[in-house]
Amino acid sequence: MRLLVQVSEARNLPAIDGGGGLSDPYAKLQLGRHRGKTRVAKRTLSPTWDEEFAFRVVDLKDELVVVVVDEDRYFSDDFLGQVRVPLSAVLDADNRSLGTQWYQLLPKSKKSKIKDYGEIRLTISLSLNYPEETTTLAHCVSDDLASYSDKSTELQKGSSLPNIPIEIPTSVSGGDETEIIKEDRSNGVPSFVNRLYQFFSAKPKDAEASASAPPLTTGDGNSDILEETPSTSSELPDNQDYETGVTMSFDEQLKAFGSCHEGNEIPENLSGGVLIDQVYAVAPSDLNGLLFSPSSDFLQSLAEMQGTTGLEIQQWRLENDGEVLKRVVSYTKAPTALVKAVKATEDVSYLKADGDIYATLADVSTPDVPFGNSFRVEVLTCIMPGPELPDNEKSSRLVVSWRLNFIQSTMMKGMIENGAKQGLKDNYIQFSELLSRNIRPVDSKDAAATDKVLSSVQPEQESDWKLAFRIFGNFTVVSSLVAFIYVFSHIILASPSIIQGLEFPGLDLPDSVGEVVVCGVLVLQGQRVLNMIARFIQAKRQRGSDHGVKAQGNGWLLTVALIDGTNLAATKSSGYSDPYVVFTCNGKTKTSSIKFHTLEPRWNEIFEFDAMEDPPSVMKINVYDFDGPFDEVESLGHAEVNFLKSNLSELSDIWIPLKGKLAQACQSKLHLRIILNNSRGTEVMKDYLDKMEKEVGKKIAVRSPHTNSAFQKIFSLPPEEFLINDFTCHLKRKMLTQGRLFLSPRIIGFYTNLFGHKTKFFFLWEDIEDIQVMPATLYSMGSPSLLIILHKGRGMDARHGAKQLDNEGRLKFHFQSFVSFNVAHKTIMALWKARSLTPEQKVQLVEEESETKDLQNNESDSFLGIEDAKMSEVFSSTKPFDVSTLMSIFEGGPLEHQVMEKIGCMEYSVSPWESVRADAYQRQIHYKFDKRLARHEGEVMSTQQKSPLPDKNGWLVEEVMTLEGIPVGEYFNLHMRYQLEQISSKPKACNVQVSIGIAWLKSCKNRKKIAQEVLYSASSRLKKMFGLLEKELLPAK
Repeated sequence: MRLLVQVSEARNLPAIDGGGGLSDPYAKLQLGRHRGKTRVAKRTLSPTWDEEFAFRVVDLKDELVVVVVDEDRYFSDDFLGQVRVPLSAVLDADNRSLGTQWYQLLPKSKKSKIKDYGEIRLTISLSLNYPEETTTLAHCVSDDLASYSDKSTELQKGSSLPNIPIEIPTSVSGGDETEIIKEDRSNGVPSFVNRLYQFFSAKPKDAEASASAPPLTTGDGNSDILEETPSTSSELPDNQDYETGVTMSFDEQLKAFGSCHEGNEIPENLSGGVLIDQVYAVAPSDLNGLLFSPSSDFLQSLAEMQGTTGLEIQQWRLENDGEVLKRVVSYTKAPTALVKAVKATEDVSYLKADGDIYATLADVSTPDVPFGNSFRVEVLTCIMPGPELPDNEKSSRLVVSWRLNFIQSTMMKGMIENGAKQGLKDNYIQFSELLSRNIRPVDSKDAAATDKVLSSVQPEQESDWKLAFRIFGNFTVVSSLVAFIYVFSHIILASPSIIQGLEFPGLDLPDSVGEVVVCGVLVLQGQRVLNMIARFIQAKRQRGSDHGVKAQGNGWLLTVALIDGTNLAATKSSGYSDPYVVFTCNGKTKTSSIKFHTLEPRWNEIFEFDAMEDPPSVMKINVYDFDGPFDEVESLGHAEVNFLKSNLSELSDIWIPLKGKLAQACQSKLHLRIILNNSRGTEVMKDYLDKMEKEVGKKIAVRSPHTNSAFQKIFSLPPEEFLINDFTCHLKRKMLTQGRLFLSPRIIGFYTNLFGHKTKFFFLWEDIEDIQVMPATLYSMGSPSLLIILHKGRGMDARHGAKQLDNEGRLKFHFQSFVSFNVAHKTIMALWKARSLTPEQKVQLVEEESETKDLQNNESDSFLGIEDAKMSEVFSSTKPFDVSTLMSIFEGGPLEHQVMEKIGCMEYSVSPWESVRADAYQRQIHYKFDKRLARHEGEVMSTQQKSPLPDKNGWLVEEVMTLEGIPVGEYFNLHMRYQLEQISSKPKACNVQVSIGIAWLKSCKNRKKIAQEVLYSASSRLKKMFGLLEKELLPAK
């Protein structure tokens, strides 16, 4: 809906300028936040303007204000009169038009000395039609107007979309404000004005189409916005086509657009140059959805990373029977050292979308930058299939190019090109960084060769005869065979011996020492041959290894190609070894085949670990010498691959030196190719945080890309590592050092920068052997502290941050003075258990918890935070009843309901007590505040847990209350502790003590004031509750 106003003329205006008794009048118009003004009529008291204006109606309560002023070049303009016309008067008029009338100009106040301010002639009406195209109305500018201001109207861009008018920035010199003709843009729901339009519309279909179309509102509410009336009348666009183009899903729009552009070639790169040419491990359709889908939050994250504000993204619109697919994106770029914050508008349109290849062209307008009206920036984004990756994984190639399109000739062309090139380069560096965090980038050269490299890794197939020759082809076997043949021939040729000495039939004893020696030699030889036979059987079983076993599952996939080894240590008397390799990662192992009788083994085997939920931190490599199934294995060396400290591109082909006495003496090395992929895409962070929230019991906020980037930069971490939480604390060494403790899925790190002196270190969760809670002391400022103990020999890179190195070679780190110790402790313990415990240990822990029936993980979770609230005693009294009588207030009977309703707890309901563990019971309570007794109407949901006191002479009742429907109730939970203890000296008396604390869930400015009011209100209710209980029990007694 638009308000159309024609300012025709004025008469009998008061004279302001001295000398000739004339004025230089012009009229200013305002409707809501939208403003406009006419040209200046020179030296006249009866000016003629004949100018038309159109204002978008936002609120029907607004009124049109027309002010006539006299221009003054050197001082402020002088007031000549005003008139106000409410919109309600226009709505009530016939045909929603007031016609052409003379309006009496009025003063600002009744105290004005001038009686007659003259009249102004206006034509005012309401229009419900949306023009299909917006054109510029030519102003009637006289020749003398040129001497006043050099106004030049420049056509920036014509839009083919209905309901999106062109933008006409007008540069005004001499202090005049800039006027920009824009259509309001928004992605919100239809406003009241749209619904009013439906009501007045004649056709129901038109009303439905208007309601379904998203209203267009401007991104800058403070901008002065003027819409001039089209010079030609136009009708509404086809509502059915309009509704179809907007309500279709993004995928349906792409299919409809692609069907109309089949066979189109890929557009060539623009002449300005290429900004991005990168391959990503994702299908083209998925990459297109991440960058351009309405459901993607990529643009919002990029805006936050770049400091961009006022981001508004319109819906994609399919126009002209599927020939055009467009949307408009507007935002305000952050100021730089040279340029202030500027507004930008991108008209993005698809050029090609066939399911495999996507191309979009963005026409960027920045009229606020210097010479911004002289040029536009065009950015072409092409997404096409990339090279084939291992395991038939799809990839996409993203190419972004640009060029400048000069609308006007200018002498500053070279400066504009250089500035635009540098600005785009900086922006797309951040664009690439953010995209790399969501999708794994792939080196285009390596991607094409990766599959070829792995396919070339084929193990050497060794026949059984060759394996038998390797094991049995030695002097021991040959000599044993000769001895066996010789002894067997002797038995055949020799005559039976005579029974003599201690022999008897069936027992033939050696008759000389030489026979004993021969028998011993034969037994030893036979034993060695039997060991070789067992070794051959074991080697035949293990010859296949884990090569070729495909990974299963969805997550982090680790592929290791074991190529060969060199300079391995010799452990046998023959001067050779029988090496094999064992890889261990996240509790899973892969074993290679055995290479016999060699110090330069060549395996050419590929090992794929099953998908892991969490990214791996370390892979351990152990090389052993095979010496049969009955002998202990001997280590030939070991190594470790740290994925946090290693570049994945370097791991794709690397020689790793082995550690150990034998390996370091021989300078042994292994040749590996390691590939780490993530098959879950962008959902890794969200899934991990959801899992940790269940462990910790508290909401974990997702950190912004800028915060994650800063965290990765501090500790030199790979892009896939993200920050979970961080806490302010002190590191205890010889002197306390204040800093921040950072927690991520794989590391725990500390960083501080005091007066330019930086202290930073981190170690892996797997390095931790134990975490101990140290009791609060005066030195720790009355707060518990954490002592983290690492395994022997682990975390040596962080030794400078340790408090001590104990006698067992373990590093100990001491952290204290946490702002919220319980939250920090729970988070650290949850992350440590998630990373350090093996799957078997996790199963065992679950079984132990189920056996002991410790159910504090679900219903009792609310009591885990009771230590977070600082408890204060608010009620203490001695009552003339025993404990069992006084506990009736917690039994859910008629007495409890009666007392609670009297103190203002309406609709009071309780659940029966249920056993949660030995001697501990729990129940739920719900009630509403009485409007007459409470200042605020609200509800309370409470959980109570009772347990006997240690000496069995009373009860302890703990309660956690959640308040809903009251101001700032979502900022805290109320914790209460009732202690009812029998007085031993008085059998019919007990002592009642109640403590109250507040556990803050969100930060709040007026904590102290809120806490005082809550504690005062709660203590008053407690006194009233126990007073009423005593009155009810005394008569019964």
